[in-house]
Amino acid sequence: MNSDGNEDPLDWMALANKKAKGKRPEFFDEPEDDRMFSILMALVGEVSVMRQRMDTVERLLDEKGAVSREDIENYTPDRDAGKERGAMIREYIFRVMRGPMQALEAMKEQEAPIEDVSRKLRDM
Repeated sequence: MNSDGNEDPLDWMALANKKAKGKRPEFFDEPEDDRMFSILMALVGEVSVMRQRMDTVERLLDEKGAVSREDIENYTPDRDAGKERGAMIREYIFRVMRGPMQALEAMKEQEAPIEDVSRKLRDM
């Protein structure tokens, strides 16, 4: 609360730039790859939100012919719209992640199962 007894407005920029507690997760051998992956995931999230807002605008335009910012902010999708959005977002994420998932699958195919490696070591 501030000195007037009112709640301080939320500082989104400070929260967005706040450093997380603990060690940053590492997925790749090179730190630059982890940073690029982090940037990619942040952009995927932002585009996903923009797609949902665009869907809201399109639905409101279909329904009313014109929209206001208030209409957009107060819109709540019905069950069918929610299902359509869910499918849209899943398909979008699948497309974005197709490359990394294919690379992961290729790595799995190249590695011998641990049982085979263990058997070879035992038989040496």
